[in-house]
Amino acid sequence: MLITVSGPAGSGKSTLAEALATALSYEHVSGGDIFRSIADERDLTPLELNRRAEDDDQIDRDLDRRLRTTAREQDNLVLESRLAGWMAGEYADLRLWLDGPLDVRAERIAEREEKSVEQAREETQARAESEALRYEEYYGIDIDELGIYDLVINTARWSPDSVTDIALQAVDTYDEHTDEGQTPVTGVAYDF
Repeated sequence: MLITVSGPAGSGKSTLAEALATALSYEHVSGGDIFRSIADERDLTPLELNRRAEDDDQIDRDLDRRLRTTAREQDNLVLESRLAGWMAGEYADLRLWLDGPLDVRAERIAEREEKSVEQAREETQARAESEALRYEEYYGIDIDELGIYDLVINTARWSPDSVTDIALQAVDTYDEHTDEGQTPVTGVAYDF
């Protein structure tokens, strides 16, 4: 089974993806880790790399190509990134979207990255706006369109353990045959 975990920065993607992978004995692949590695290799912060990606579409395309290849080639996987649900296309069995109010997400990021909440809020908002423009431009994806996801969870309402329990319940009750006769979600024709 391929499970994707998507959502904006600070929504709890990594926390849930790691918990699911552990509970299910699946591998966990994170687009954020890949992106941060690319930033480190270029001696940039993720925000700086994000800004460069506005002018260099190869940064996003390389990351997205790796995500799509991983989705196609691996089983028993939790694939986590903002676009994992889209990039996995027809290979995804269960697509999860996590979200939460910007203030809650900024507090989480500020704590994790040891910065002020205000700085985290500004950077998170700038990053989200930058990414939304690129997703639309490159792939025709409206990141706010949540119709492709099987389950959307507001992580401000539940503890991380409760979010994991909700997601595991979705996995346990997943029926691959419930969408027979429906058009599979394949996203758009991506030009990597």
